[in-house]
Amino acid sequence: MIAAVASNKAQLTVKLPAWRARTILILLLVGFLVLVGRAVYLQSVNKNFLRAKGEARYSRVVTLNANRGKITDRNGEPLAISSPVESVAANPREVEISPKQLDKLAKLIDAKPEELKKKFAEGRDFTYLKRQLSPETAERVLKLDIPGVFLQREYRRFYPNGEETAHLLGITDLDDKGQEGIELAYESRLAGVHGSRRVLKDRLGNIIEGVESIRTPQEGQDIRLTIDRNIQFLAFKALTEAVNEHRAKAGAVVVLDAKTGEILAMVNQPTYNPNKRAKNMQSGNTRNRVVTDTFEPGSTMKPFTAAIAIESGRFKPDSVINTEGGKLSIGSATIHDAHAAGALTVAQVIQKSSNVGAAKMALTLPPEYMYSKFTKLGFGKTPQSGFPGEVAGRVRPYASWLPIEQATMAYGHGISVSLLQLARAYTVFTSDGELRALSLIKQDQPLATERVLSASTAQALRGMLETVVLPGGTAPRAQVMGYRVAGKTGTAHKLDPRGGYAADRYVASFVGFAPVSDPRLIIAVMVDEPSAGQYYGGSVAAPVFSRIMAGALRMLSISPDMPTQNMLLPPLDAPEVREET
Repeated sequence: MIAAVASNKAQLTVKLPAWRARTILILLLVGFLVLVGRAVYLQSVNKNFLRAKGEARYSRVVTLNANRGKITDRNGEPLAISSPVESVAANPREVEISPKQLDKLAKLIDAKPEELKKKFAEGRDFTYLKRQLSPETAERVLKLDIPGVFLQREYRRFYPNGEETAHLLGITDLDDKGQEGIELAYESRLAGVHGSRRVLKDRLGNIIEGVESIRTPQEGQDIRLTIDRNIQFLAFKALTEAVNEHRAKAGAVVVLDAKTGEILAMVNQPTYNPNKRAKNMQSGNTRNRVVTDTFEPGSTMKPFTAAIAIESGRFKPDSVINTEGGKLSIGSATIHDAHAAGALTVAQVIQKSSNVGAAKMALTLPPEYMYSKFTKLGFGKTPQSGFPGEVAGRVRPYASWLPIEQATMAYGHGISVSLLQLARAYTVFTSDGELRALSLIKQDQPLATERVLSASTAQALRGMLETVVLPGGTAPRAQVMGYRVAGKTGTAHKLDPRGGYAADRYVASFVGFAPVSDPRLIIAVMVDEPSAGQYYGGSVAAPVFSRIMAGALRMLSISPDMPTQNMLLPPLDAPEVREET
């Protein structure tokens, strides 16, 4: 036993070679020096690289949206403004979401969980989950506290006047870019330029620090229109009531300042609410019929035929025309008047709206001369108002005219115009023979004019057109209490897609101006396919003109130019005044 203990002590006292201990010590020292060297390298030599990598993980470039410019009326009243809204966005690479959070998020933003999962699976740094939420919904999304899901500030267009200005202003898309109307036409001025800024975000997507500004946003410019918001409302209300009363397919009204060519109102029916566009934006509701639709103007063209005939030297206002009992045969076709008559002066042809009288005047004119005057009046050309989608209408080249075609164009058939073209053409009567340029944007300088008729001819036509609204004319319902009014009715059969003209579909129109002593306003009214029994321009369109003109003249404080005791207003139950179509 003593021997065994001695043996163990001998084993425990065995010594390792000295070189081993030194080797281990040296290895430990070398390792330590390597670690120190690496730390020094990372903290000094490669400091910038590491900082960039660290910041790249949570550094983001965010867009600073430029506020879209306002659209106002001529008096500075807002018609279109951009208000800030929140959208829900995500960085799919950083999203950490539980099934419960996913269901809650999907419910809040009206999305399917499967759709959100697909977006989260994308390898992108940014994706929208839902655009333009209400403040309450956006706050609820934020409270879910989902890493990688955050709110993005955007702007949403708001139109205070809603349906009244929808066709005029147009709309913007979700990115606040103009799609129609004024919003589209002046997109470059309204949009501005977005800016950008580099920021640091935490793992939840919240901005914790701004690093630097990359580009400062440039706000969009404001646009001041020539539109008068009050007259716009007045016109919209009158047109809406007329379309409903006559069960019409559509309607349009445009109001011009006769002295400047500025467009004061432009309204259409049917319409839509641009603030709730998803609910009522059918294809037929979105067209600005004033500028994009054409129609045969009917008898509203007769004043131009008479003016051209007088300008040619072949006729005078008191020249007598034999209307042959209201029938005129040209080849196999026969032109009719609503009321048989014999001899009529040029002035009476306009007052009674004689198709035969207008046709006879036209047939004495060289086709080239008549065509030249029509085109100088703006027919067959775009009005150049600045509104997108303007149409030129159609005036067929004179070289191909047949006598019957020249005759029917004299009273507004075989020619197509827009309502804006027609209203503009009437400026030659209010401006002593000069055709005025039109504008939708408020200008500091007067608009251009072009002489088309002599001042004497224009003044003569003003007198003729005044007789149209007096007893014996076709539009006594166009009268305005206290003011001298002038204008012309139009009733035209619509073209049948199968050929020829439809027997029971009409376009009723009226174009007029007031006060006659010093014209200030021109108003053109078109009602498409009235179907409640009345369809003549004097019964359907003229009353709309009267209501708008009466209200607008008073809004503008235009002094009356006619004693009210001299007026003979027709009773409300008076029969329609017919005019042949």
